[in-house]
Amino acid sequence: MMRSPFDSKLIIRSLTAGFLLFWFYMLGARVLVPTDEGRYAEMAREMLATGDWITLRLNGIKYFEKPPLQNWMNALTFAVFGLGEWQARFWTGLTALLGIVSVGFTAAKLYDRRTGWIAALMLATGFYWAGMGHVNSLDMGISGFFAVSLCALILGQRDGVSASEQRNYMLLCWAAMALATLSKGLIGIVLPGAVLTLYTIITRDWRMWLRLHLGKGILLFLAITAPWFIQIALRNPEHPHFFFIHEHFDRFTSGVHKRGGPWYYFIPLMVLGILPWLGYLFSSVAAGWKKETSRFQPLLMAWIWAIFFFVFFSVSGSKLPGYIVPIFPALALIGARQAAQGGEIWQKLSLATAGLLGVALIAGVQWKLPSLIAGKPDYEVPLYQGYAVWLQSAGVLFLAGAIGGWILLKQQQKDWSLLALGLSGFIAGQVAFLGHNDFGKYIAGTAHLPAMREVLKTPGSHFYGVGRYEQAMPFYLERTMTLVEFPDEMQFGLSIEPQLWIPELEEFVRRWQAHVHNKEAAVAVVRRDIYDEFQKRGLPMRVIGDDPKRIIISAQ
Repeated sequence: MMRSPFDSKLIIRSLTAGFLLFWFYMLGARVLVPTDEGRYAEMAREMLATGDWITLRLNGIKYFEKPPLQNWMNALTFAVFGLGEWQARFWTGLTALLGIVSVGFTAAKLYDRRTGWIAALMLATGFYWAGMGHVNSLDMGISGFFAVSLCALILGQRDGVSASEQRNYMLLCWAAMALATLSKGLIGIVLPGAVLTLYTIITRDWRMWLRLHLGKGILLFLAITAPWFIQIALRNPEHPHFFFIHEHFDRFTSGVHKRGGPWYYFIPLMVLGILPWLGYLFSSVAAGWKKETSRFQPLLMAWIWAIFFFVFFSVSGSKLPGYIVPIFPALALIGARQAAQGGEIWQKLSLATAGLLGVALIAGVQWKLPSLIAGKPDYEVPLYQGYAVWLQSAGVLFLAGAIGGWILLKQQQKDWSLLALGLSGFIAGQVAFLGHNDFGKYIAGTAHLPAMREVLKTPGSHFYGVGRYEQAMPFYLERTMTLVEFPDEMQFGLSIEPQLWIPELEEFVRRWQAHVHNKEAAVAVVRRDIYDEFQKRGLPMRVIGDDPKRIIISAQ
């Protein structure tokens, strides 16, 4: 019988080094895909270029939807390493790793070293956590700090903790909630607070509130969060109402952002997100409510955390796939405890579902591809065909991991089986992400960048977005674009500074004709129906880029 991989320092160090090399390599393996990736990379680029670290702007326009932490970190990364894809994802990659380390460390402190490694493995190789760790969006930044706050709370309240440990862990929890708040808003403290309240109601452990170090914690929280909120309010009096009312209350209680969905919206996403550990999701249902022998119930706390976050976002009027990322650290803690204690049936179920997914990808993609590409523009057909190969390759990896893991489990190599399942699932997920890169280039319009740069390199050149806003192009071209007849998500900022855009198409036509007459360099990214109208009107223009999503014209 082989020794458990979790008992060998050489194996652990080798696997960790290989994992980290692959993790950081994948940060730069794909182009930045609109909307989120282009948006937050561009906001950080503008912050660095202007030197204004207080008033957030997108495309040169005030943008108050979110707090600044990720933009600060991205801008610092750009300052040190230059502009690029991996630099734009570096912060999210680090916060994802922070969550993995926090969960592994917490499970080891609560139970034993082996359980800690299993918890870290489950979170690190889960499809959603590993995937979102390689996407430049705010969801992973806040999720990483949520993981720290949950773990610090559990460690600070566990049985037998010393007074100094309790104080330090609770202050860490308060600091993590502050950084979560600076990442995405008030949910950074409201949601953990709600979980704590529910836990004390269920367990009737009211004295727990006396162990939270509320005085020091609140002071620390305000010391981290208040300076920026005060500064931006002083410079921009319109910020507090928009941020606190529109972006919090209105977003949750209404469909103002047009991001609604049915009540079951997150159920398939949760199932997808926990792969290849689906069996342990089912095992967690009973385990989370099973009373432990200790006074403090860490698994119950984790389970309340997962359930509350899931329900909170399910009833919200605004839903996006990344909203449930914070539940996975809690599920990893519960699942790891189940895996370490035995529960071979749940491991078999995880292996079986991973194998079935592999078969479904291999056969299903081939079966559905003809109907999927039917009616698609000729430009897009090769993209679907190419991505199908990548998805089938991911299917092969899922299937191979499931078969290998099953064989190892039959040979009583439980931990090696867990490792085979996790690593194959992780690589399969990254293959699926990497295969999307050609689609990403199409969505971002990167094929047109050389022709656009050739025109825009002229001093005094002009850059427009007519009827559409390109989220990634400004970052790659290192310049903002003037919006025409399409405010997009910058409507609030443009209401404050209307001189920064062209609200009427006729005004753009007059400016464009002046550029042509004066032989000025100008580029416009134009919606196809507007381009057709320009053609009918005989607007002088030269096409330098054309795909089903946009037409790019030059005045020269």
